[in-house]
Amino acid sequence: MALKTPLARVLGLGSAKSGVDHWWWQRITSIALIPLGIWFVWSVISLAGSSHEVASGWLQSPLNAALFVSFVLAVFWHAALGLQVVVEDYVHTEWLKMAVLIAVKLLVALFSVIAVLLVLRIFLGV
Repeated sequence: MALKTPLARVLGLGSAKSGVDHWWWQRITSIALIPLGIWFVWSVISLAGSSHEVASGWLQSPLNAALFVSFVLAVFWHAALGLQVVVEDYVHTEWLKMAVLIAVKLLVALFSVIAVLLVLRIFLGV
């Protein structure tokens, strides 16, 4: 006896429909953050005590700019996924849960766009 409805079997969806996807993206972003985080810490240590011009010049390198944008996007995406789990687990009023989830997604998107634009501004020398 199958526990799935015929429609669920056809669509290949589980009971939560997106829980596994969410779980995988948390793992993928955390794995991506390991080398990116090591690179970021190494870069910050190597730039410690440098002037603004040296730091700006460092970020104008295409490789450093691309890695920094990747790091920022992975951090914000991982944070959004983690905050979503916290909100879903601890906020029990449905309308408040939806409002907080929407606010988290919008804030993460806003901060991600701002961070990427600031890196591009330095990269392009504007």
